[in-house]
Amino acid sequence: MNDAIYARIEKSARFKLLVQKRQRFALLLTIIMLILYVGFILLIAFAPDWLGTPLHEGTNVTRGIPIGVGLIVISFLLTGVYVWRANGEFDRLTKQILDEVK
Repeated sequence: MNDAIYARIEKSARFKLLVQKRQRFALLLTIIMLILYVGFILLIAFAPDWLGTPLHEGTNVTRGIPIGVGLIVISFLLTGVYVWRANGEFDRLTKQILDEVK
């Protein structure tokens, strides 16, 4: 019984669309995060003096600290964007696929 349902799901045009949209979106978010992370690592490797410069005179907070914290915050935001879209568009498409094959 389940094998027949799985076969109908795999043949569904909506399922193929769902898989394509999810893969494309996940790839986009992955590329964004990789560019930001690799950029930060390259800054550490090639401009440590710039990153180690204090934000203003009399403080111990360097440029690298807010950039590193920003990288963490951006990763949380991108995760939130994925969850928001997954709970909206992707769940709606999944429900349509299940309704179609039953």
